[in-house]
Amino acid sequence: MASAAAFGPVPLAARLAALIGSFPDARVAVAFSGGGDSLALLAALAAIARRRPRLVLRALHVDHGLDAASRRWARRCRALAGAQRVPIAVRRVSVIAGHGESLEAAARTARYAAFARMLAPGECLLTAHHLEDQAETVLLQLLRGAGLAGLAAMPARALLGRGWLLRPLLDVPRAALRDYARRRRLEWIEDPMNGDLRFDRVFLRREVLPRLLGRWPGAVRGLARSARHAADAQRLLAGIAATDQAAAAEGADLSVAVLRRFTPDRRRNVVRYWIAQQGGRVPDARRLAEICGPLLAARRDARPSVWWEGGGVLRVPGQRLVWRRSPDVAPAADDGVVWAWRERSMLWLPGARGRLELRADIHGDIDLAALPATLSVRWRRGGERLRPRAGGPLRAVKQLLQEARIAAWERAALPLVFADSRLLAVADRWTDASVQAGETAAARARLVWHRAPRRARPGDADLVT
Repeated sequence: MASAAAFGPVPLAARLAALIGSFPDARVAVAFSGGGDSLALLAALAAIARRRPRLVLRALHVDHGLDAASRRWARRCRALAGAQRVPIAVRRVSVIAGHGESLEAAARTARYAAFARMLAPGECLLTAHHLEDQAETVLLQLLRGAGLAGLAAMPARALLGRGWLLRPLLDVPRAALRDYARRRRLEWIEDPMNGDLRFDRVFLRREVLPRLLGRWPGAVRGLARSARHAADAQRLLAGIAATDQAAAAEGADLSVAVLRRFTPDRRRNVVRYWIAQQGGRVPDARRLAEICGPLLAARRDARPSVWWEGGGVLRVPGQRLVWRRSPDVAPAADDGVVWAWRERSMLWLPGARGRLELRADIHGDIDLAALPATLSVRWRRGGERLRPRAGGPLRAVKQLLQEARIAAWERAALPLVFADSRLLAVADRWTDASVQAGETAAARARLVWHRAPRRARPGDADLVT
């Protein structure tokens, strides 16, 4: 392969030939943001396509709508792709960060979901991720306490939708891409978010990596090399997990008796692999320890389950470990969710219970100045009370629900908003007088509960499923 520092049509073609067996007879799309890196990749590919007409090339741009200028950037991307005589498709997405999820992560999830939908069967999506991007990813995963799979960082090749995701530039430094773009007088877009130190990756890029390189000039290449070592080790673990899964398989489930014979670390390895193979989100270390310990050790007559947000639920019926993507059981009533509403006005609720939103509203009934900065959201245990009217008596939530004729199945799903042990709101139906907005309230809001789609229940004979 060409030198790691080289970038241009010739070394790029060599990298793609190593990743795509049929290159240059291939369908290729570039994840195009309009920035200098993706523009350099698009221009080099356009130069290859002009000499190799069997290469079908296009650009894909995702407009996240996170900046007021995003539509203008999309138009600029169309112009930049047009200047390279490359067709471009633009898709606009909505980015909503879930509970505990950063805006960066939510945007990345929305972006790749859009790319997956846009890819044609067998088409390859190329990104301009480079050497420094890989080093930043390793550092982020280290700081998050990731295992080998996380430390392996970004793979050069992965499945995406009906096609493939390729990163042919992971050994190419950013400077080589920018030098190529400057020498060809390419004018790219500078996203102001790339200078916003609130974002973890930007902070690493601007504040941390320069300090590391000042002391250890080979730090970036060393981090990327560690990622390759971690990827090698992860492949070995995956091979062991595949063998163990085959030994424990009972259809789509796993035999608890077989899992119990494995050592704890091997048990965690196969369960993690099994969930990922089914398309599930792998649980964190605490949940995984709970699954591979108490859950598998439970008595035969017990009905234990482990749930994790965005992942699903695991149960042990009939001595089989069963995973389901959409849990039909809710978390325990005392499993509260912390809500720092000033940092995030939207809170996703566990157990497919929808989401809560504090929506600014000049006619809203909540006085934001009276609302504590940190709230908790829990579910009914019985005995909850609040004062729905200033000067009025405390009312039992049970009585309010009965008077409102709220169905029993909905009562259990109602999120209750607390400040410590003090009940402030019952979903978006009742609020306590202590936080209700008076005439002089300067900042008002309305609490909105966005319910999850209702599932069919016994007695719903009129529902067609």
